Amino acid sequence: MIQIEGLSLKSQELTAIFLAVRLYCSFVMEYDIHTLLDLATLGTTLWVIYMIRFKLKSSYMEDKDNFALYYVLAPCALLALFIHPSTSHHILNRIFWAFCVYLEAVSVLPQLRVMQNTKIVEPFTAHYVFALGVARFLSCAHWVLQVLDSRGHLLVALGYGLWPSMVLISEIVQTFILADFCYYYVKSLFGGQLVLRLPSGVV
Repeated sequence: MIQIEGLSLKSQELTAIFLAVRLYCSFVMEYDIHTLLDLATLGTTLWVIYMIRFKLKSSYMEDKDNFALYYVLAPCALLALFIHPSTSHHILNRIFWAFCVYLEAVSVLPQLRVMQNTKIVEPFTAHYVFALGVARFLSCAHWVLQVLDSRGHLLVALGYGLWPSMVLISEIVQTFILADFCYYYVKSLFGGQLVLRLPSGVV
């Protein structure tokens, strides 16, 4: 039987929110291949949410998944109101775009809180979070290389003001949020441990 101990439903819900908002922005602002990829990812994320809520609820550690979502939703929405792209699109669409960028950067926090509460991370969850960390690192590296390759022209394309810097900062924040966990994951993997035990203070 499939078990989901250690998996955060709230992180999945945050992921679904920013993907839905990004899909909307993609449709009204820049229809491209990323729209199809986001649609596929949103579909699988909604399926995971459904499975946790209804099919696998008995193994869901609800008491450990105690991160209040308004701690990330409210600051991201507030930040998006003040710092968003300065493109020619409608102001509401630009705010939505900024909101999904900020929310994506911190959507993994509930998952890290679950692992902080349990201290013992099962292999499936550890592999999943490490994969998120690798994806975030590659995404951050992609943005940095794009900026360097375009000699800063990409930042101009994103708009003026604080927004271009906030896009890069969001990518870096995503990477560093997961960096500590990834370090202990690799250390545990090379040590031959199947179950990851996190020391106090990690994540």
